[in-house]
Amino acid sequence: MLTIYTWAQTLLGSLRREEGQDLLEYALLGGLIAAGIVAVLLLMTGNITDMVNNIGDCIDFDNTSACNPGF
Repeated sequence: MLTIYTWAQTLLGSLRREEGQDLLEYALLGGLIAAGIVAVLLLMTGNITDMVNNIGDCIDFDNTSACNPGF
């Protein structure tokens, strides 16, 4: 009976420990930040596409005219 009590106390003690809690909190925070970045990128897809296309127009080595980014 004493061994069962000791085993139960050991099990309950290990469940009450807070080791790894910081790691879990950092993982949740990292996931929240990643979700925010994805949301912003999805909302600004058109603007980012226009910006990349304008940059691509400015890096045209065959064209000798001045770059007019349009923004």
